[in-house]
Amino acid sequence: MPKPIQLYYDFLSPPSRALWIALKWGRTPFEDCPIALRKFEQLTDEYKNINRFQKVPAIVDGNFHLAETVAIVRYLSDKGQFSNQLYPRSVEERARVDEYLEWQHLNIRLACSVFFREAWLFPINGLAPVPKPEQIQQLIKDVEINLGLLEVLWLEKDYLIGDHLTLADLFGATEINQIKLCQYNVNEKQFPKVAKWLERVRNATNPYHDEALTFVYKKAKQAASAKL
Repeated sequence: MPKPIQLYYDFLSPPSRALWIALKWGRTPFEDCPIALRKFEQLTDEYKNINRFQKVPAIVDGNFHLAETVAIVRYLSDKGQFSNQLYPRSVEERARVDEYLEWQHLNIRLACSVFFREAWLFPINGLAPVPKPEQIQQLIKDVEINLGLLEVLWLEKDYLIGDHLTLADLFGATEINQIKLCQYNVNEKQFPKVAKWLERVRNATNPYHDEALTFVYKKAKQAASAKL
């Protein structure tokens, strides 16, 4: 029996969470190989031998090493080791998922990752001061422009690519969930489709969804309590 792939990941990384949830949900066997970004384990020489980019996620399949989440998904799918629902074999359906994955790089992912970096990651690590209120408001504005695009362009049905869960939903939702660390929650009145979709994705992927977000939920709750 072939050895399962080794998955190197950290739940602080949205793409790591999306891939981990996808593999769990799709029952793809893999070996857990957590990498603690908060301890800078990705920068060790040992991990550089796993992934020359020194980022997560990454996989090792026998002697084959691969980084970049979308490349990993396509590789596993081509080998028949990835859920056909999450990443369809149909050319047109797969193209729709790919369309979202390409779109989100300069939209949802960019806005959410900049907000996360500037408002939480850099300040908590002493790399930058906490942004001023007006700076926070600009970061939120950028996020909400993109939430509005999701609301109008992508959520005509229950999920981003139609009536059922796909990889697009996992990637999109995990980016938005990251900014809970910045004390930002999607306003149901302002973005009703997005709010309901996030809950739908959570319900469809639990218990894996909440397990992958344990750290995010914990730190967001601690920060909220500290403000009281």
